[in-house]
Amino acid sequence: MPDVDVANTGLLPAGGPGWQERAQERLQERLHERLGPARSGRSEAAAWSRRLIVTGALIGGDVAAVLAACGASLLLTAGAHPGLTPASLIGWCALQIGALALCGLYEPIEAEPIERLRRRGLAAAFAFGAALLVGGGPAPWLWTATGIAALLSIPLGHYAEGFVRARLVRRGVWGAATIVYGEGAAELARSLAARPELGLRPIGIVRAPDQAVEPFRIEALRSVPPGPGEAAERATEQRADLLATAEVAICTPGERAPDRFAWLTRHPFRQVIVAHHAPEVETVRLQTRCLGSVVGLVVRRAIFLPHNLRLKRALDLAVTLPALLLFGPLIGVLALAVKLADPGPAFYVQPRVGRDGRTIRVYKLRSMFRDAEARLADHLAADEAARREWDRFCKLRNDPRVLPGIGGFIRRTSLDELPQLLNVLRGDMSVVGPRPFPAYHTERFGPTFQALRASVPPGLTGLWQISARSDGDLAVQEQQDSFYIRNWSIWIDLYILLETVPAVLTAKGAR
Repeated sequence: MPDVDVANTGLLPAGGPGWQERAQERLQERLHERLGPARSGRSEAAAWSRRLIVTGALIGGDVAAVLAACGASLLLTAGAHPGLTPASLIGWCALQIGALALCGLYEPIEAEPIERLRRRGLAAAFAFGAALLVGGGPAPWLWTATGIAALLSIPLGHYAEGFVRARLVRRGVWGAATIVYGEGAAELARSLAARPELGLRPIGIVRAPDQAVEPFRIEALRSVPPGPGEAAERATEQRADLLATAEVAICTPGERAPDRFAWLTRHPFRQVIVAHHAPEVETVRLQTRCLGSVVGLVVRRAIFLPHNLRLKRALDLAVTLPALLLFGPLIGVLALAVKLADPGPAFYVQPRVGRDGRTIRVYKLRSMFRDAEARLADHLAADEAARREWDRFCKLRNDPRVLPGIGGFIRRTSLDELPQLLNVLRGDMSVVGPRPFPAYHTERFGPTFQALRASVPPGLTGLWQISARSDGDLAVQEQQDSFYIRNWSIWIDLYILLETVPAVLTAKGAR
């Protein structure tokens, strides 16, 4: 059991001979009660209670999604399913929930959203295959209905999970209780707290004060102020409970002491994660190779493989052709509204930087006045705060170029981008990828990132659009676009497509 520095944490006041030794012994007893072989029943019960709440809520959301998918499938195959009984629906629902459980969707430590979407897709495929093996027989209508239900369960389940996760986050039960350990622990804990979807809920950090002998300092991220005379008792209880309730421990990249890491691994955490700062290999599903005494990290370059580019192009066409038929009338109505707001062409073509640095002609609905550039120059010259905002974001919150009414609406909802479906159809762009920026925007990035960005097709939507959007500065854009390029898979494209819908409907961060 490690020593805990009582003096530096204010557990007990100094005074009297041997006070520190007695305080250390007292705290060690508290820790032993909770972290010994017989772990505290109260702490274990709390962990199980959290897991039951999370699992029950996730299963409830998935049951609703599966039933909705079945209902939609039956409507689409109306009249082609003779003899279908409620027992068949219940059986299919149980089969899908079982497949989701086998694929790890209800594990005690939640995976991040892209990985969860991949597992959801695999579970749908497993359930469909099992249904055909068990009860498919010679009935083609059943194959069709089951296949449609399995496909629809992926997006519907994803949205149901997002709905459930948001409410569990507000209740403070989503994500495994996590302590962070080592140099830079506070910064990493704050980063994890800002991204609850990653499934790690930081509850405390473990420090080592700068002393000749480095005892441990356990600090709660959220603590209840003690009343008079109970500071020592409450602080002791709280710090002991932190390690007892934590399910995950993360050792930061700055931690270099093997004895402290060994202490960390002796406690009954479900996972111990060794953090490694390596932005060049930042990945969703890290692959490693044994290289003797050295650990090799496999750098993903999937987006550059020819067969993956063909798969991406097939997805582009599968999305774009129906979208053009669906949104064609809407584009016409919006074009008429633009002409009524400001006479002149409703569409315009803007040169932007495409793949391999070549210039592409991007189509857009016009959301600005025809003399937009002159208006921008005059505004930036007269307003220093606007100049600083433009230099940081290449966008303005109060943009004088935007048409009143219709201009702001189509920009907030990204409907001005709909004509770029034609760019995707032509092959200039992909449905998902880094956004094609004007040259003045792209030139603000460093040469290395410019080259990385130009190595892939630009996209109609991307990771930046569904997260920070216009609230993210150039550094955020670089981080998110780099992450997308290095982690590309069909699942991350599907994830971005699904998340684009709520991003557009809520217009979060749009300018």
